[in-house]
Amino acid sequence: MAHKELLARHRAVMPKWLALYYDEPIEIASASGRRVTDREGTTYLDFFAGILTNAIGYDVAEISDAIRAQLDTGVLHSSTLYLIKSQVELAEKIAELSGIPDAKVFFTNSGTEANETALMLATQARRSEQVLALRNSYHGRAFATVAITGNRGWSASALSPIKVSWVHGGYRYRSPFKAMDDKDYIKACVDDLREIIETTTSGDVACMIAEPIQGVGGFTSPPDGLFRAFKDVLDEYGILFISDEVQTGWGRTGEHFWGIQAHDVVPDAMTFAKGLGNGLAIGGVVARGDLMDAINANSISTFGGNPVSTAGALATVNYLLDHDLQANAAKLGSRLLGGLRELADKHPVIGDVRGKGLMVGVEFVGPEGEPNAGAAATVLAESKARGLLVGKGGLYGNVIRLAPPMTLTEDELEEALGILAQAVEKA
Repeated sequence: MAHKELLARHRAVMPKWLALYYDEPIEIASASGRRVTDREGTTYLDFFAGILTNAIGYDVAEISDAIRAQLDTGVLHSSTLYLIKSQVELAEKIAELSGIPDAKVFFTNSGTEANETALMLATQARRSEQVLALRNSYHGRAFATVAITGNRGWSASALSPIKVSWVHGGYRYRSPFKAMDDKDYIKACVDDLREIIETTTSGDVACMIAEPIQGVGGFTSPPDGLFRAFKDVLDEYGILFISDEVQTGWGRTGEHFWGIQAHDVVPDAMTFAKGLGNGLAIGGVVARGDLMDAINANSISTFGGNPVSTAGALATVNYLLDHDLQANAAKLGSRLLGGLRELADKHPVIGDVRGKGLMVGVEFVGPEGEPNAGAAATVLAESKARGLLVGKGGLYGNVIRLAPPMTLTEDELEEALGILAQAVEKA
């Protein structure tokens, strides 16, 4: 079926707000390694990995074999009303990797559900509906997670089950504190946090939730140490801290397994999803045992932590640990950042190159430094035309997001840099 015909059918039955990339969207029909092939036979090097979800790449035997083995049992689902061995084994591994004392794990189907669960835990434990969130954040598309999403392009409603106060810090490039050095930037953001707590809340705030690197917001991040400084303030008020690791988890940032570790912080809870399942639908929360047990009503997750997704996720975690993909992300991420900064030196249309590991953002600007969404759209399209798939985001839609599978090779990295250089020439 040609893409044009499928697009017409898609538009007839799917909501108009369901975003699609490109003027002529594609269907990915097959894949292997870091390359995908569309329905019309064109092959691309994938540098967005299903929005960071295909973290190990495509057609990985160890993961596929684990899924097939579970399928061969005939048990695709049982619900959490029954014991699931792979769920318990995966929870044990995540609890250990988290570094959170006495950790417990609850599995969901997505990052949205994970963040909804974390908010429910915090508001229940603190008996408060007040939440602190960062400007330019994105935490999901459900009722409460839309409320804590500080990006108007992804926030469909002002209605909310919680009361949110917005804190500076996550998006440094266009921050009013941009010109400051790291130390003064952190101090300014901490002063802002204190003032927000003192002026916009009644003090008994449930939690702060933050992405160590803002994903949809354009792979933006504060200087290392900001969240350590925030946590010290939060502790004074008894406010819980939740790290949203949906995009930063599993070693993608290279230097650490979890994004928040760059700030020398052990959060009260972390949420996760995306890369854990390498394409399977799975998310969850890992939290201190007392916080996880704060809910005093019955609850289940019908599909969360099902036998198929946990078998695949367990194989995924084992693969990335056995092959030290965190080290690969650190090594190739350094080269990716360096190559893009060399490109930025030649092209004023690139205002900022940022990120860690294999999670890199390129912000495009106009002559006066204003957001240049047109340039980002051009690079998105021109990269595709040359066989490279990249992502796009940012508050103003002017950031190209690069997050290839963590099994990326050096040759593939150099290929992508060459394509990006050609695409930027057209911006």
